[in-house]
Order: sequence, then structure tokens, then C-alpha cells
Amino acid sequence: MIKFGSGGNPKAFYDQGYKSTFEIMKWLEDKGLSAYEYQCGRGVLIKEDTARKIGEHAKEHNIVLSLHAPYFINLAGKDAEKLVKSKIHIEKSIQAAKWMGATRVVIHPGSLMKDTRENAMARALVVFKEVCDVTDDEVTLCPELMGKHGQIGNLEEIIQLSNVDERVIPTIDFGHLNARRLGTLKTSDDFDEVISELINGIGLERTRKIHVHFSRIEFTGKGEKRHWTFEDVQFGPDFTQLVPILHKYNMEPTIICESDGTMAKDALIMKELYNEGNGH
Repeated sequence: MIKFGSGGNPKAFYDQGYKSTFEIMKWLEDKGLSAYEYQCGRGVLIKEDTARKIGEHAKEHNIVLSLHAPYFINLAGKDAEKLVKSKIHIEKSIQAAKWMGATRVVIHPGSLMKDTRENAMARALVVFKEVCDVTDDEVTLCPELMGKHGQIGNLEEIIQLSNVDERVIPTIDFGHLNARRLGTLKTSDDFDEVISELINGIGLERTRKIHVHFSRIEFTGKGEKRHWTFEDVQFGPDFTQLVPILHKYNMEPTIICESDGTMAKDALIMKELYNEGNGH
């Protein structure tokens, strides 16, 4: 089944007096949401007992968990010591995910390191395979489509990384893709082309189960600049255009909203649009 949820804790959660992440599981369920992405962007700092408590509450309230690994992972690094650190960040992310029962770990592939895309990708593919080879089936690794031109992670590169191991499920961030392509995701046909490229690259089965990030994102000539909310309609992309494509291919992704502070509110809008099925 398709699931909608929040990337991190929305402003409204704190405004209502809540403080601890485990409390958000009931809060999300009460709103009709069913997914949550725990943020470790600045490092895996969570303790085992806290992670297990979050997992227990998630299970009790029917929330599917994913975990976002640290932002400073770089699979294409040239420095051997820094590569070791990147692998350790991934290992810690996987461990934390297991503690809380999160099934997916989202990973930023890294940056070009002032090198050609081809060279950077060649390094990233080798390192990612090494990571996949020591990762068991409890956790699925989900390399993320990135929003800046100086980063590894355009659609073609994410497909390449996903084909390193058949267990890998890509994270398709449509806001990032729109920013990277300078605003070309406008119509349902545009979204259909993306999904078709995924089907051709990794097969229908995995495409139907992709991990999705969605938010409206401002961009410059270099790509992503900042995240906005669904009310900021001057920025794309527009989720209504993706809805008919989700139905067309009977897709069942987990869709995590990364709006600026309104993640749960906007995730609920996406759920309602999907259920209405009125993508036009």
C-alpha cells in the first residue's frame, strides 16, 4: 500500500507542546498518516534505548519508519580516510534503523569532488557495492536523487547505483529532480517520462516500490536552493501532476514530505489528492 508521511517533526508538532519524537507516532496516526522518516542528517546521535522506544511507538500506531543517513556521506570521495568515515556513517545509520525497526535508509551519494561525473560515479559505484555487500536484508539502502548539479545523483546515476544490488530501492526526490532540470517537471507526461525511465532502468517491480521525497523547491542555475511549502505555489513541482501516474502504474511508494515546517500538513494534502485521484 502507498504510504504518506513526514520527514522529521513539523513545526505544528512542537507548537502543540510535544517534545519527544516517539510522541509523533500517535500524532501522525491521528492525522491519517502512516510513514515517518527519522533525520540523522547531522550525524547518527540517537541512543539505542531511544531508538527502540521510537520503534515501539511506531509499531503501536502503524507508522512505517525510514531513516535519513548523515548528509556528509560521500561515496565518491578521493581521500581513503574520509571514505572510511562515510562507510562508518552508513553502518551507524543501518544500526540505528535496525534498533527502531526502520526498513529503509536514505543515503546522499556525494559530490563530484572537482572531477568529471564519469570518474566520480566510477568511484561511487565501487564504494556503494562494498557497502551493499556487507548489508543484510533487514534494511534497504535507498540512494537519493539530488538537487544540485555539483552532486552525484541525477536520475541516470541513481539508476546506476540502484543496479549495483537488486535489493536497492532508489529515493526519487521530485523536488530535487525539478530543481536539477531547472523546472521541467510541469505536466503528468513529464512525471510519466521519469517513471518510464525508472521502469526501463530497474524494472517495474522496484519502480512501484520506490521511496519518494516530495516538496516544492526553489532553484537557481546550479540547481536546488531551498525548500518551501505547498502554499508557495510559485515553486514546483505540483503533486497533482504525479497523482495520475501513481495510479497508472499501480505504484505503492512510501512518500515522505519535506516541506519547510509543514511536512505533515502537506503530506495529508498529498494523501487526499491521491485518494481523490483527480490529477488534472
